[in-house]
Amino acid sequence: MSIEIKRYSHDLEHEWEEFVCSSNNGTLFHTRKFLSYHPPDRFADFSLLFTKNGRVLALLPAVDFSQDGIRVLLSHRGASYGGFVIKDTLSIREAFDLVEALCTFAKAEGFDAVDLTPPPQIYLRRPSNYIDFALVQNGFQYRKREISSVIPLDFTSADILNTFNEGSRRAVRRGKKLGVIVRETENMQEYERFYAILKKNLRLRHGVNPTHTLPELLRLKQLFPGHIKLFAASTPEREMVAGVVMFVCNPRVVLAFYISHDEELQHYRGVNCLFHDIVDWGICEGYKFLDFGIFTVNEDPNWGLARFKESFGAQGVFRDSLRLTF
Repeated sequence: MSIEIKRYSHDLEHEWEEFVCSSNNGTLFHTRKFLSYHPPDRFADFSLLFTKNGRVLALLPAVDFSQDGIRVLLSHRGASYGGFVIKDTLSIREAFDLVEALCTFAKAEGFDAVDLTPPPQIYLRRPSNYIDFALVQNGFQYRKREISSVIPLDFTSADILNTFNEGSRRAVRRGKKLGVIVRETENMQEYERFYAILKKNLRLRHGVNPTHTLPELLRLKQLFPGHIKLFAASTPEREMVAGVVMFVCNPRVVLAFYISHDEELQHYRGVNCLFHDIVDWGICEGYKFLDFGIFTVNEDPNWGLARFKESFGAQGVFRDSLRLTF
């Protein structure tokens, strides 16, 4: 029985969400709830469902994107990851059938290219490179290979400092000695305080704004109360010195989406204290990896950012983007 492809529509939302939840590699970023928080006119959604023998075989969150006269079926621009969402029972034959069906469909719909950014292997419940292999065998090429820093949470809470380098260990001890308090907070005023710190730092260092506006971040928190968490480091007088917004992406991986500190209060070493306690939280909650996000931009390493993340025991994994031009 051949694979059938249909465009996503709102009446398929429940079926889509159930599949993501039970999939091998689905994340928060693949859910319709996350993709739909964007204003409807921001992206031209072109998400797809692949069925075989009447059952859903795979999902593909995507948008119709045009740049320089080229029309691309692109991994959803409103999410960190895209690519096929699949079950852990997907066979190699089914992987090839999916990719071949996608290529035939995209050509027939008038696209000039297909561009996918699947989640890194750490997000998979069971390891599989079937889709990657099928993509390459069908002519996809690696458009770019970024490096994302990850900490495998395969040690005990008592060993956390042993995984940090000496500089980070000293910083944690200094912060604790100064009375730094780390806590998870639901307080909207503290989200606002953190966002002000984040926005100021990004403008000073990079001349950019955060990916999300403050209302968007608060909206996401409202939509995903158990999956988006702000950890704040404060002085004994409750003045925020640093914060980290964590996204619980799936049952395996938590992602440090936003990290920032108040430059004037840097001597408190709030970020170091935060990651000591966040790693502890991740271990206690049973997550397998903490993802720091990429430290490369278009494959160009930010060496200082790499050293910062490595100071907490992080190592690099690929975050690939693959493209096929017809």
